[in-house]
Amino acid sequence: MTVKDITNIIEDFAPLNYAEDFDNVGLLIGNASTKVTGVLVTLDTLENVVDEAIAKNCNLIVSFHPIIFSGLKKITGANYVERVVLKAIKNDIAIYSMHTALDNSNKGVNAKICEVLGLTNTNILIPQKGTIKKLTTYAPKNEVDKIKEALFIAGAGNIGNYSNCSFTTVGIGSFKPNQNANPTVGQIGKTETDEEVQINVTFEKAKEKQIVQTLLKNHSYEEVAYEITTLENTNQNIGMGMVGELENALNEVDFLNDLKNKMNVACIRHSNLLNKKIKRVAVLGGSGSFAITAAKAVNADVFITADLKYHQFYEAENKILLADIGHFETEQFTKNLLVEILTKKIPNFAISLSESITNPIKYF
Repeated sequence: MTVKDITNIIEDFAPLNYAEDFDNVGLLIGNASTKVTGVLVTLDTLENVVDEAIAKNCNLIVSFHPIIFSGLKKITGANYVERVVLKAIKNDIAIYSMHTALDNSNKGVNAKICEVLGLTNTNILIPQKGTIKKLTTYAPKNEVDKIKEALFIAGAGNIGNYSNCSFTTVGIGSFKPNQNANPTVGQIGKTETDEEVQINVTFEKAKEKQIVQTLLKNHSYEEVAYEITTLENTNQNIGMGMVGELENALNEVDFLNDLKNKMNVACIRHSNLLNKKIKRVAVLGGSGSFAITAAKAVNADVFITADLKYHQFYEAENKILLADIGHFETEQFTKNLLVEILTKKIPNFAISLSESITNPIKYF
């Protein structure tokens, strides 16, 4: 298998165009056509991780966090990022990251936290905007069924568990060739089959390329007229954070003890205890202060995240319990999730879970 074969599996699960604009995702180092000898999955790519990959004969590192986040103007080995890049290149090791693409997946980072905590009835906390698109095109009436079926197979007309596809008959013909063209179909008023149907389908933006390719492949016109627009609707299946419910409500102290044990954390920084039961739980792996308002809006009893600053704890406003369990701790099970995805798809391939310690924070 090649690097591209492996990353295609990951991107089917977490499409890169669902990553946040500020992020740096995808293949960061290496050639997509390189044959893979083994895959090492890690949360962070540090020098000890590259050494581990070398020792295990893995020439592809799949890392949740991108080692290259902003532009590098020089690579001299002056800092840990440059040293990782140099060592990886020197040893022909490719590095791939999906970061917020996996954060935004409804089966990704936050779904894993919910699973560990035993939450049910889970939903996306902050649904992502701009991820639902609409294709409008026209086709001869006798070709509509064929095109419709092909588009559905390619993923059009399906958003999560919902389908939406409409067909409206319109006028006669809409294609007129120029004087140099010699088309066989699409000419105005040529035959009775020139009656056209307007086709409107919705789809998730991750599927745009394959939807367009399918349309062009299955349409008989030499020049296919189509329009793609982005809808204002939010996508309930893509977005940051999740909210779910405990099977049985717990008091705050019991909940925090349970959280500490299940997430294997050394300590929890939290806001004022409110002397109320915890039932509805919001989670967001990594730095999640931006989602405090959203957690309160969905009436969560507690919001679990990381990297909260001093003044951000005030934002609880005695309406919600804020629990900061640490950045690494919220994302620690992510590499296990990635190994599960890859081994399920390619069970007989060498997929290794990194044993290297990458958490930079220690507790005394």
